[in-house]
Amino acid sequence: MSREEQAVARARKAFETGRSKSLDYRIYQLKNLQRLFTEKQKEIADAIKKDLNKSEVGTQLYETLGLEGEISQAIKKLKDWAAPRPVQKNVMTIADTVYIQPQPLGVVLIIGAWNYPWAVTIQPLIGAIAAGNAAVVKPSEVSAHTAKAMEQLLPLYIDKELYPVITGGVAETQELLRQRFDHIFYTGNSMVGKLIMEAAAKHLTPVTLELGGKSPCYIDKNCDISIACRRVTWGKYTNCGQTCIAPDYILCDPSIQDRVIEEVKKSIKEFYTDDPKTCPDYGRIINQRHFKRIMAMVEDSTVAVGGDNDESDCYLAPTVLRDVKPEAKVMQEEIFGPLLPIVSVSGLDEAIQFINKREKPLALYIFSQDKKVIQRMTDETSSGGLLANDCLVHYSVSSLPFGGVGNSGMGCYHGKFSFDQLSHLRGCLIKQLEMEGVNSMRYPPHTLKKLGWARFFILKNVDLGWIGRMALLAVMAVVAAVVLQVTTHRPLN
Repeated sequence: MSREEQAVARARKAFETGRSKSLDYRIYQLKNLQRLFTEKQKEIADAIKKDLNKSEVGTQLYETLGLEGEISQAIKKLKDWAAPRPVQKNVMTIADTVYIQPQPLGVVLIIGAWNYPWAVTIQPLIGAIAAGNAAVVKPSEVSAHTAKAMEQLLPLYIDKELYPVITGGVAETQELLRQRFDHIFYTGNSMVGKLIMEAAAKHLTPVTLELGGKSPCYIDKNCDISIACRRVTWGKYTNCGQTCIAPDYILCDPSIQDRVIEEVKKSIKEFYTDDPKTCPDYGRIINQRHFKRIMAMVEDSTVAVGGDNDESDCYLAPTVLRDVKPEAKVMQEEIFGPLLPIVSVSGLDEAIQFINKREKPLALYIFSQDKKVIQRMTDETSSGGLLANDCLVHYSVSSLPFGGVGNSGMGCYHGKFSFDQLSHLRGCLIKQLEMEGVNSMRYPPHTLKKLGWARFFILKNVDLGWIGRMALLAVMAVVAAVVLQVTTHRPLN
């Protein structure tokens, strides 16, 4: 057996012991995971500094702070999430117990990404633990130092049999995908997402795909352009543009393009000084392969701001491109780097048309003080998430589902959505061996009279108080007696 096959087998054996089904055990694991982020913050920050040049404060702000909040919420809400969920009954089931019971799926595979290696790998793990699953964790090999830290640290705090960490590259991931899982959770690009889905199909394994795409940002010419550009600058250049929900490009009227450029330039200086290369809050492109990919996108566009670069250091300054054409190289794929193209549109109608001609994005941003403009963008476009007058921060709201649509992904997570995504929501109906007269309407011989009663009992939903339920039960008893009498005394042919 390969190392990957052994890890999956151990995880399944550990799951079959039943220990992860205990709510107390899940909470114990979550508390231990929370302790990791308190006690090992330096080790986490040191590894991310080597991978992406993030500062220690930046690591806490963008990687671990959200995880601590997610864990706290899961611990607080778990008993409610895991409890049976009563549902509305029809008249036929008024005397029965009807509910949804969340159950663990089994063994989940979590394949993380390199851009926020702790946040996007551990967040689904929190959901998997809360839902009572075992989980095999595969951090991205691209952020190599963080993957190594994760491999060393996680087994010190959480059950290493239930939650093993497998490091390695493409070969190791492919071997994992040959194994049978009960759910696969992948964060990355759509090309690999298709391969994940293809591998999962062999075992009919459900998948959650958190992908990406070109998230548009429309700036209305009548909004506060200074504030809008400040927020766009933050959203775009955080983590050196390597954020799946970063605003990919700006759509705006040509009359405000120069103002937008000046405001973004001003914000770049405010955030990252005159020399972003020496600023501790400005990161680096993950490796030279991605550096070359991003630099190739600039070739047929005009640089308005930035453009300074150093391949040996994987450094590319915050860059704005002006008068970008829809057919330009930078508009053909997700940028995932510190380039901000500006595409001119005549107004809201053309902006909506431009967005709808392309693949559905993971996020859509609109800056406007006009509620009607925001409402039209909401009603007439489709995207994983929509945010008006800011960037990125919808990711921090755990009561909102986070996920894509179409080419930007499928499924969602965060908070209770993570729990539900990685649970089987089992429908349960508990009946008694009584009231057989009512049930007789579904037994042969079938008659129009029985059909009439069945329509009433099945199609009528009820939301009655205690007295109403008692009265309805009395009526049902009378009906049952009538139906039973009609059935018993039917003529023999």
